[in-house]
Amino acid sequence: MRLLTHNMLSCNIKGVTNGYPLTIEASKWMAKEVDFNGDFLRNIFVKIEWKVLIEAAKVMGYTDLPVEVDSSMLNSDEFLQKFHHALLEIHVEEGALICPETGRKFPVHKGIPNMLLNEDEV
Repeated sequence: MRLLTHNMLSCNIKGVTNGYPLTIEASKWMAKEVDFNGDFLRNIFVKIEWKVLIEAAKVMGYTDLPVEVDSSMLNSDEFLQKFHHALLEIHVEEGALICPETGRKFPVHKGIPNMLLNEDEV
């Protein structure tokens, strides 16, 4: 699961009002090389919750992202490379995503988050 995916997932258990962001509990992660696409990064930037991305990247041991960002940074190749790596190349392979309100753990197995709900959660 890429950190891009994590940035957009939330807990949808009935009655949960604070289901975002999910906490990552990773037992295995890796970097997988992905072709660079600056236009994609510039377009997706406005949809990314930056603080959530920074915290998720830190869990994976990646601390090269700046704390404060603005759209002018999208003109910097150095920034785009760091953004690209964090968003698209860092993958959670095994672990769990944890709802911040309920503590419910959604497993991540072979890079795929299982967000299926139990009958009593729908």
